[in-house]
Amino acid sequence: MTSPEDADDADTEVWDVVVVGAGPGGASAAYAAAVAGRRVLLLEKSELPRYKTCGGGIIGPSRDCLPPGFELPLQDRVHAVTFSLDGRFARTRRSRKMLFGLINRPEFDAQLVEHAQKAGAELRTGVTVTRVEQHGPAVPDRRTVAVVLADGETVLARAVVGADGSASRIGAHVGVKLGQVDLGLEAEIPVPPSVAEDWKGRVLIDWGPMPGSYGWVFPKGDTLTVGVISARGEGAATKRYMEDFVARLGLSGFEPTISSGHLTRCRTDDSPLSRGRVLVCGDAAGLLEPWTREGISYALRSGRLAGEWAVRVAEANDAVDARRQALNYAFAIKAGLGVEMAVGRRMLAVFERRPGLLHATLTGLRPAWNAFADITRGSATLGGMVRSNGMARRALEMLDKRMDTSSGVGPAGRGVGRAERLAPGGEDVVEAQDGAGAGLAADAADPAAEPEATADVTPGAAAEADAGTGRSVEASAKPEAPEAPGAV
Repeated sequence: MTSPEDADDADTEVWDVVVVGAGPGGASAAYAAAVAGRRVLLLEKSELPRYKTCGGGIIGPSRDCLPPGFELPLQDRVHAVTFSLDGRFARTRRSRKMLFGLINRPEFDAQLVEHAQKAGAELRTGVTVTRVEQHGPAVPDRRTVAVVLADGETVLARAVVGADGSASRIGAHVGVKLGQVDLGLEAEIPVPPSVAEDWKGRVLIDWGPMPGSYGWVFPKGDTLTVGVISARGEGAATKRYMEDFVARLGLSGFEPTISSGHLTRCRTDDSPLSRGRVLVCGDAAGLLEPWTREGISYALRSGRLAGEWAVRVAEANDAVDARRQALNYAFAIKAGLGVEMAVGRRMLAVFERRPGLLHATLTGLRPAWNAFADITRGSATLGGMVRSNGMARRALEMLDKRMDTSSGVGPAGRGVGRAERLAPGGEDVVEAQDGAGAGLAADAADPAAEPEATADVTPGAAAEADAGTGRSVEASAKPEAPEAPGAV
């Protein structure tokens, strides 16, 4: 589409699209723009493959956004989920069909980048972007954006996609506004074969002791990915939760190979997604599921859209047309991911106030479990269910009203209550893990009932609570149909 001669200086190369950040969002954007036949440059500050703090779950929407021919480097296929409430009332739900697929991010991200390169994108690693400029002496004309690197080099583009993580410099340029920030701690813990076998095909989700917190165990062969997440500002409590969580799982005797911390950041409803010829996607845009803080599917989906609309922005001959295309991108994001995020915020508000009620619902009611399975497999979305399923919509509205009248905390705010005491009424499809009786479901509606305190146990593997910046946690999952090797 463009050539070096398009710039004022005939020796200066002008790319159609420059993508900053080679994670799932950036690689997807680069792939989408390159497949459209445009000249694409993908910039990444690290050498690939590189580690990213991430649960590594791939759900149906993630699978559906992968390039044709992409074979997921699965470490495990999950058919069961154990839910617990701060270590108690554990119940396991099982499915004949696969629920989740689990991957390690280094291999997954590198493979996404390889597909972008095969489509024609050029990759440069070890490159740090300090800023972008759309006006000034570095910009030869009004159709060009200057990407300034740490070494002083300037890269020119017709459109830029920012996919440089939750502490994004490109996001700062666009003016992304964040309304929810959470702290996640995670450890990669090698375990012996006997322990690995116990976890094979099963994940654990533990609703935590602080409002909105939860922990997870994701098995990946001979390693368990163990983590917790809670609202930022609860660093000491989050660290204690991680320590207690690892200890009560019987894993504190195993030395983690990696212990890390990271922040996840959710955009506000009115946060911009573009500025001029610059678009943002994934974590850089604050796009992730507010309740679970799942980010991989949001990065893949928004990255693909950003790449497609960046092509149109690059083709725009003036600022008005570029603005029109950028607004179309924002509309596409808000009509899809934005709707899901709105429902996720309502679910987070309910979860913060009534974690026991949600635990009872998921483990005691078959329709709720079926909905969970459909969402992870990609045959339904949370937002779609609330829109189309009258029962789900009425249930969520009822919870909203109950919270509004009982605590003053509505769907837009973070809850204030500590986890209620609960033991769900189990069915024959639920396996009791701790011997607790199944007749305590009535406690679910009792906001006065308090949970038991977890024991203070010396930790064996916990990341520092005062994490600087990082990526979003993906406490997500991945679907699949028949069990053909490598099939997704």
